[in-house]
Amino acid sequence: MKYLVILGDGMADYPISEFNGKTVLDVANKPNIDYMSMHGELGLVKTVPDGLKPGSDVANLSVLGYEVKNCYTGRSPLEAASIGVDLKDNDVTFRANLVTLSDDEPFENKVMQDYSAGEITPDEAKELIDAVEKELHTDFIHFYSGVSYRHLLVWTGGSTNVKLTPPHDISDKKIGEYLPCGDNGDKLLELMKRSNEILKNHPVNQKRVKEGKNPATSLWFWGEGTKPKIDNFKEKFGISGSMISAVDLLKGIAICAKMKSIDVPGATGNWDTNFDGKAQAAFDTLTKDGQDFVYIHMEAPDECGHQGNAEKKKLSVELIDEKVVGFLKDTLDNHNIEYKMLILPDHPTPVSLKTHVADPVPYIIYSSKQAEESGLCYNEENGKKTGVYFDSGAELMKHFLEK
Repeated sequence: MKYLVILGDGMADYPISEFNGKTVLDVANKPNIDYMSMHGELGLVKTVPDGLKPGSDVANLSVLGYEVKNCYTGRSPLEAASIGVDLKDNDVTFRANLVTLSDDEPFENKVMQDYSAGEITPDEAKELIDAVEKELHTDFIHFYSGVSYRHLLVWTGGSTNVKLTPPHDISDKKIGEYLPCGDNGDKLLELMKRSNEILKNHPVNQKRVKEGKNPATSLWFWGEGTKPKIDNFKEKFGISGSMISAVDLLKGIAICAKMKSIDVPGATGNWDTNFDGKAQAAFDTLTKDGQDFVYIHMEAPDECGHQGNAEKKKLSVELIDEKVVGFLKDTLDNHNIEYKMLILPDHPTPVSLKTHVADPVPYIIYSSKQAEESGLCYNEENGKKTGVYFDSGAELMKHFLEK
């Protein structure tokens, strides 16, 4: 038996006015997902434990089967693992987004115009992060480049006793009341201000402005944490697993869990990602690599939710259905391979809010060996109707693997 998790990050939503009060999952053309829902188990799962923020770090660890409160040490340490930063026990890490802030005003009065700096390219971003590292590094502080707008600050001897806000939570808002506070808050703010001075007139940004793109005018710190403590996936579940994702967060989870992390050329973390390549890589790791389990993470619906783009989020779901779910179902069936597939988001990212919420999410378990008959298409409301509910991702994963 092969096990596949199809994770559409942020795929669940609230009713949207431009869809006449329906959700993205209601209106998206997703015949393969709906078939599996109708011929499988449909229910709800709570992926975000009480007291924790509904980030993709917490929610994906939960879906992957971990008791999050026992292993979670912060988001950025997981990204550090993917980037290849070997953390010491007294290192504190921070996600360092490249963001677009408004011009001219004093720093505290600027507006968060774009949490992703126009989906800046990795090559452009690396040049900017290298410039920041050259000017701002010390014996205790270093900056490391990641993918697109997602980067890393490592502070040896730093503190996690600080209040920070994810930039995607404050789109179009003045940043003043969301600036760092707590231990070293003043130093983090000073680094942000100095990064603004370094970046705003950098040649990379001057070129982006001429091309009509958003410039990366500042760093923004959040997601603080310390060295991860995640159990070995194979030792925990007794099966070998692979992770396929475009983002450092999920790659870092895989590395910390001693899973195989697979890079797919053209994987962008958005709706224009290489869905075909991800699906083929999933099939290959289950067959050629002999893996038992594959977790396919697709960031696209989440990014479109943060951008408030309902049509692109709908398109993302349709592409996941056609190019990933449809391909894998047909290919596995044609090769007479027995499999189970778990399809779900990690959390909702409502278009109307442009940020994550902790609501339970609908899931599907489809088995090629023993079909069930929910008779219901896949959406949030039908997930509730079944009355099937799991109080944690860990409980759902145990159910998925043992059923």
